[in-house]
Amino acid sequence: MQYDDNPVFQAIYTRRSIRKYTDEPVTRDELTAILDAGRWAPSGLNNQPWRFLVITRDDERHEKLAECTKYAHIVRGSQACIAVLLEKEAMYSEMKDHQGAGACIQNMLLAAHALGIGSVWIGQIVNDQAASLGALSLSENQYELQAVIALGRPAQKGGSSRKELAELMLETF
Repeated sequence: MQYDDNPVFQAIYTRRSIRKYTDEPVTRDELTAILDAGRWAPSGLNNQPWRFLVITRDDERHEKLAECTKYAHIVRGSQACIAVLLEKEAMYSEMKDHQGAGACIQNMLLAAHALGIGSVWIGQIVNDQAASLGALSLSENQYELQAVIALGRPAQKGGSSRKELAELMLETF
């Protein structure tokens, strides 16, 4: 059964990770729309423990952030990055809050796609919390970095493939 005419399914099926960007800026209104989409993600007890930090290309932290990941070329090429963090005091269940952060990030990726903005979820950057949070001038005692989303006007097309659903099912239904 296909749902090709449904805009939600279209967005899910056509969104791709974009790692190369043009020099055209992402506007403040577009960034706000993307952040707002993240804000509307589900969270356990509706605690919404996520916090966002936008780092534009002209912010000195942009280069510092790039130095925290093996994907520095993606960060450097982006027009803006969104650091998605969990505020530790706002958390109530580590697993549920991490799941909520994932939903929040997915909402932002889909919103960027809907606006014609390329994006990629950089997860490797969280492996060194001290360096990444230090680059952002944030406290490890207060925040836990979940991901950085790099954003920009696409300078490439994305591609992807998926396993067949049958390969992912533990049982047929």
